[in-house]
Amino acid sequence: MFVAVNYITCREDYRERFEELFRSRAGAIDEMPGFVRMQVLRPRDNGGKTDRSAYLVVSEWDSEADFKRWTKSEAFEKGHRRGFDDVKAARERGEAAPMKSEFVTYDVITR
Repeated sequence: MFVAVNYITCREDYRERFEELFRSRAGAIDEMPGFVRMQVLRPRDNGGKTDRSAYLVVSEWDSEADFKRWTKSEAFEKGHRRGFDDVKAARERGEAAPMKSEFVTYDVITR
């Protein structure tokens, strides 16, 4: 089992749009070989104990190779196109990107 976590931070004015992108997602990942499941976690205000700005997109895979095939696939591009377009449009207007992401990967050692 292999897990990829995408930490995504959004400008406050982009959070609603970001959530809508996931609610209306293409679903292409669901058909990828080796895909197990995905969860999108919205940050909560935990009384200032943690940085509440990062969404977590957690995807589980049979193997790292399956995950890497997904990230290089046409389906990946299609599934992320609207978000990529939002980032590109902001940059063309001379603005900071409305969201940033960072992937961190994990091996599952117990279930």
